[in-house]
Amino acid sequence: MKYQQKPNAFSIPVRIYYEDTDAGGVVYYANYLKFLERCRTEWLRAVGHQQADLLRDQGVAFVVRSVNIDYLKPARLDDQLLVGLEVDKISRAQIFFRQHIRRANDTVEGGWVELVSAAIHIVCVNSALMKTTSIPAFLRSKLEALQ
Repeated sequence: MKYQQKPNAFSIPVRIYYEDTDAGGVVYYANYLKFLERCRTEWLRAVGHQQADLLRDQGVAFVVRSVNIDYLKPARLDDQLLVGLEVDKISRAQIFFRQHIRRANDTVEGGWVELVSAAIHIVCVNSALMKTTSIPAFLRSKLEALQ
């Protein structure tokens, strides 16, 4: 099933394995945060940058400042999910994302069921000092062009 995305959006597929679930076969709540993190990492990679390179070459890292997450419906063993993001805002040192985890709804043509909705606030830090610093100009201009 094809999912229509906005220009400032990105998504990845995630399959639910036994290791992701609790004894009842439902995804353990903390694992959703891992799926959201993977999506942000793959988004940055798709833009042309890897976190390891930014850390090594620029001395910067992206860290989570805050998360506001709503667990709406459970994902279960063997589900195929779509984990996505939309960039809300980019500032000198911060990126604000809206993220979601969805499962295809086979009962509705082209429909999706929202399982998790989150607002994620990311801050760029100097990795040696762990203090807020500007997103490198070459990267910020590239990211702003995606909005």
